Amino acid sequence: MSFKLDGPILEGALVRLEPLDHRHARDLAVAAEEDRSSYRLTWVPRADEVVPYIDAQLARAADGRLAPYAQVARSSGRAVGATAFWDPRLWPGEDRLCAVEIGFTWLAASAQGTGLNAEAKLLMFRHAFEVWDAARVDLKTDARNERSRAAIEGAGARFEGVLRSWSRSWAPGEDGLLRDSAMFSVVAAEWPECRARLEQRVASRC
Repeated sequence: MSFKLDGPILEGALVRLEPLDHRHARDLAVAAEEDRSSYRLTWVPRADEVVPYIDAQLARAADGRLAPYAQVARSSGRAVGATAFWDPRLWPGEDRLCAVEIGFTWLAASAQGTGLNAEAKLLMFRHAFEVWDAARVDLKTDARNERSRAAIEGAGARFEGVLRSWSRSWAPGEDGLLRDSAMFSVVAAEWPECRARLEQRVASRC
């Protein structure tokens, strides 16, 4: 596969998505140690794990199958979370993107519910559909994570069902076990309506 995910800066009114780098480590260490109660069913690095976490994401990015970002709050200029494009899938027989997933997403407790997540999704969906001309964007989460499922649906993605024992569980005490994954997507035909919905949500926060 010669197609490689790139990670250009994506600029919004509330959030700036910057390609993840070690310069974000100090901010992310602080962000990760805020109230961690919403991370019960997902993995977010502790402060002392942020540097190896960034190393791991950059290593995954080296083969062009991951484009990791730091989510930087425009109000403070500080990184308050992370997200990524990953798992690109190409049209059969072509070096052209068909679908991509948005994942590896987390936000500090203080940034949740502020509109940053909605605008980050707006920026990433727009890049996927309008720059890469993708046919589909995927999102998934632990089927038990009602908060994450609500956030994904709030971003305009449609629930497609639950795939049982689909991927690694990140829940405490479940090392080596698989989780059921709730699957969501936005397809190209839905993007104009999704975009209008997200733009309205973001405008209400600005």
